Amino acid sequence: MLNVVVLMGRLVADPELRHTTSGIATCSFRIAVDRNFVRAGEERKADFIDIVVWRQTAEFVCKYFRKGNLIAVEGSIQTRNYEDKQGNKRTAFEVVANNVSFTGERSSGGGQGAYGGQGGYSAPAQQAPAARPVSAEPVSYAVGSADDFAVIDDNDDIPF
Repeated sequence: MLNVVVLMGRLVADPELRHTTSGIATCSFRIAVDRNFVRAGEERKADFIDIVVWRQTAEFVCKYFRKGNLIAVEGSIQTRNYEDKQGNKRTAFEVVANNVSFTGERSSGGGQGAYGGQGGYSAPAQQAPAARPVSAEPVSYAVGSADDFAVIDDNDDIPF
C-alpha cells in the first residue's frame, strides 16, 4: 500500500502549539494550495487542506511559520470519524506531516516570521558565482575527430 502526500501552499492562519495530556507537542494548521489549471474567465482556485504535525516538527512549525508563509509538507492522508454538535456523523481528512520545509524567498521584514528576524531561522548566505570572461566567438562542438575519445578497456575490474 502507498499513502504519500507532498504539498506546497500558504498558511491560512498562524499555527498554534498545543500539548496532549501526556505532554506531546502537536500543531494543526491549514494551507491553501493553488490548483494547476484556470478556466477561461475565472480566477485561480485553491484547495484548503488541514495538516497535523507532532513533537519537534510541531514546535518547528509554530516557531518559524506565520500566516501567509509558503510551506512544503510531506506526509500521509489520515481519516477520522467523529460526531458533530448536532449529532451528525462526520469524517475528517487531514495530512499527518512527517517533514516540513521552508520554500520561497526569505522574509525581508523585521518580525519573527519564517526565515528571520529576532531568533528566527536564517539560511546561510550563498556566494554569487565568480564572473567568467565572455568570449567574443561562439563555442562550436562540430569541430573534432574520433581521436578525441579514449578507448576504455572493459576486460579489467571496475575502477571504482
